[in-house]
Amino acid sequence: MAEDARHRGGDRPHLSTPAFATGLILITAAIIVLDVTTGTAVRLFPLLIFLPAIISGLGTVWQTAIASVWVVTVEVGTGVYLGGETDDILLATGFATLFGILSVAWCRYRVRREEEVRRLRSAASALQRLIVRPLPLRTADVVVDGLYQPLEEDTMVGGDMYEVAPSRHGTRVLIADVQGKGLPAIGTALAVLGSFKEAAYREHTLTGVVAALENSVVRQNFFATQTGDTERLVTALVLDIGKGATIEAVNCGHIAPYVIAHGEARQVDLGEPAVPLGLADLAGKPRTGTRFSFPPEATLLLCTDGVTEARDPGGAFYPLGRRLRAWAADPPADLTRALGADLRAFTGDTPRDDIAVLTLRRPDPAHE
Repeated sequence: MAEDARHRGGDRPHLSTPAFATGLILITAAIIVLDVTTGTAVRLFPLLIFLPAIISGLGTVWQTAIASVWVVTVEVGTGVYLGGETDDILLATGFATLFGILSVAWCRYRVRREEEVRRLRSAASALQRLIVRPLPLRTADVVVDGLYQPLEEDTMVGGDMYEVAPSRHGTRVLIADVQGKGLPAIGTALAVLGSFKEAAYREHTLTGVVAALENSVVRQNFFATQTGDTERLVTALVLDIGKGATIEAVNCGHIAPYVIAHGEARQVDLGEPAVPLGLADLAGKPRTGTRFSFPPEATLLLCTDGVTEARDPGGAFYPLGRRLRAWAADPPADLTRALGADLRAFTGDTPRDDIAVLTLRRPDPAHE
């Protein structure tokens, strides 16, 4: 409880009490011993006034205050022991006191800033869980694993999103990419996710789910124009997975999935992709679903263009299909780890876009 109170109050220790006390005593002893034994005309013990400043950057407010009092006491005691002039002792004490007060003030400011950053990161983490739920996810029809890597890791949230929604009609899966990055794209992402969760349960057909997503993007874009923001498009792949051996998919300008089975990997032919969400009024025909085979022993891989459009330092695109064929015999979890590590190596650890990868497989009846 006391630790929790310190954490909430922003006084979370960076230095443990034993480390703080040991360091304080050892540094003080080293400087005093050098001062006494060397016998030089220039005294070294006044250097102790910088000790609270060091503590203020590493420890808590109370540790900095204790260090300040400690230094003032040592300064006075050492000065008297060495027979210093009264004026010199008072001057050193004054400087030590001033530096101590400034160090405590700085430490209080630093602690408050760290607490503010902690709160912001906590809020960002909660927001991330709303947009991209932690993997793996499991329903009666499918087990979903994968990786999610925003372009800017400190933001924790990017323009890519995914969701898995069990319903009366099977399991509906969404992977999508909102045009734009950062906070401006989050409103559209939340609108699409909220609409998907509701429509996945309500709508009997997959095209009905996609129509609901289209309406949410159109509404969001209408609000954006009223506030002077930019209209955004969303590429999306929506799947309907039931107990049968086939899956229905509606592709709204997204990357077609890969089926990995029997040591081979092939990209599914979904035909000509439909327009991204937000552009249905400009399309000449309505979106339709396509069915393809998803055998019980197969793994289905979905990804965003942060994977397929990743480039090496020379500008070459990432060869996803060739890499997947090399890892086709690996379990889904190993495949995901290998893909993430290979992407980092391929791009030289400098990705240009958010990355989202999902692996889907049927539940193992032996573990039911």
